[in-house]
Amino acid sequence: MSPRTRAALLRCARNPRVMAGLLLALAVIVVALGAPWIAPHDPQEQDLLNTLLPPMWSAGGDPAFPLGTDTLGRCILSRLIYGARVALYVAFVAATGAMLLGTVLALISGYFGGWVDWIIGRLVDIWMAFPPVILALILLVGMGAGVNKVILAIVLIGWTRFCRVIRSEVIVVRRRDYVAAARLAGFTHVQTIVKEVLPAVLPLVITLFSLEMGIAVIVEAIMSFVGLSVEPDVAAWGVMIADARTTMNQAPWGVVMPVAAIFATVLAFNLLGDGLRRALDPRLVTSRESL
Repeated sequence: MSPRTRAALLRCARNPRVMAGLLLALAVIVVALGAPWIAPHDPQEQDLLNTLLPPMWSAGGDPAFPLGTDTLGRCILSRLIYGARVALYVAFVAATGAMLLGTVLALISGYFGGWVDWIIGRLVDIWMAFPPVILALILLVGMGAGVNKVILAIVLIGWTRFCRVIRSEVIVVRRRDYVAAARLAGFTHVQTIVKEVLPAVLPLVITLFSLEMGIAVIVEAIMSFVGLSVEPDVAAWGVMIADARTTMNQAPWGVVMPVAAIFATVLAFNLLGDGLRRALDPRLVTSRESL
């Protein structure tokens, strides 16, 4: 491990935002992976004799259903735990796809400049003119419902954020002396991009990836809510909110619990992304050390 890498890891370990976001994200990941063993009930198991039970600490609650039940007597806690699987799957796959597409185009656009940069820049401007959620709905109406279609829609929307931000950083890096020295040493354009430019912008890529995961969780919940993501019988946080909205006045916990799960997951990724930016961005590190 190089001294620079060791120093970066040490800064991350000392950053409270990174540690708080990482611990919260790890908790969600552990819950999602261990769902079959952690969940007290099958998420689709119905108990029509125990519908709309309140959480166990409220009057009328049942310890067998720690967070209560929904209109069909299904365990809310079990559905929350299994819903984390859908949210994290969509978040990771969609953020990875958006990161790869946006970063590749940003590297090409920022490094070569000229007409290549102009074409990619105009494409980004046109694509970002559409409101993201509206564009996602249009894409899903055209492609059809399904989790994989939601992932594709998020990729087709999210790549612009990576492309625009990283392109600006690539333009700055391209003008540095060590990039010119690499070209004089006989590096090809591809070698220069991979060995010199990409490592310089990698901290920014990691930060944007973490933030994109939080955005993907919200988009998936919205698409589940309107019935364009998972099947209605699949446990997902957006589906839970849609199912509970008709009884919200009578049993508010049916809406509060999945909203709290979405909030905690998005908060984890946002804290992690912001902390990584503060710990890995050389300009922020230099400015703090100069104080």
